[in-house]
Amino acid sequence: MPSRTVIPVSLLDLRADHVDELRYPATAVLIFAGVPGAGKSTALHRLFGADPNAELPVRTAAGALVLDSNHARNRLRHRLGRVPYPLWRPLVHLAHYRAIRAALLVADGPVAIHDCATFAWSRRLIARWARSGEREVHMVLIDVPATQARRGQITRGRRVNTVAFGAHCRRWERLMRDLGARGTQPRTPLPAASVVIVDRPTLTEISRIAFTPAA
Repeated sequence: MPSRTVIPVSLLDLRADHVDELRYPATAVLIFAGVPGAGKSTALHRLFGADPNAELPVRTAAGALVLDSNHARNRLRHRLGRVPYPLWRPLVHLAHYRAIRAALLVADGPVAIHDCATFAWSRRLIARWARSGEREVHMVLIDVPATQARRGQITRGRRVNTVAFGAHCRRWERLMRDLGARGTQPRTPLPAASVVIVDRPTLTEISRIAFTPAA
């Protein structure tokens, strides 16, 4: 099968499709989104070499800055590791969003972000910070069945409690319906220059994310 490069514009459903490369502007803010266990950290690790065990944002050889919420968790574990994780999870989220804000305001080059995107407030907040830094937001939405996401959580040894996971899944389904990805009419656009919807097979086939200067 010939190599295929896609330059996302607006809303693009690539589920069950073949793509080798996604290409974005050099100053893009690229959000990898999905419910817990969808494969966000795995994608960041495979496509950018971002170590999920790192404690700080990772700068790739190509100049992209990668922010995984696992980095904040790893950093805080030294002080809070003896406390049950659900009690200090809010601090992880706070630290992660603080790192995102700092990156979008001062970092050079593209920024790749791990975010569930199941909260409308978080999508709006990141979009506002991106505009402050004169950047475009682009999103890769990893759409997987809840059972598959659960298996992903078990594999990584970080299972989200049933109530919280169910809430994530309900918000995700609402988001997919609003985008027209469940056979419905699109209703609510996301605050992003482009939105790509992928499933796990399509995501696995993507071998490269490229960031190119404007012509």
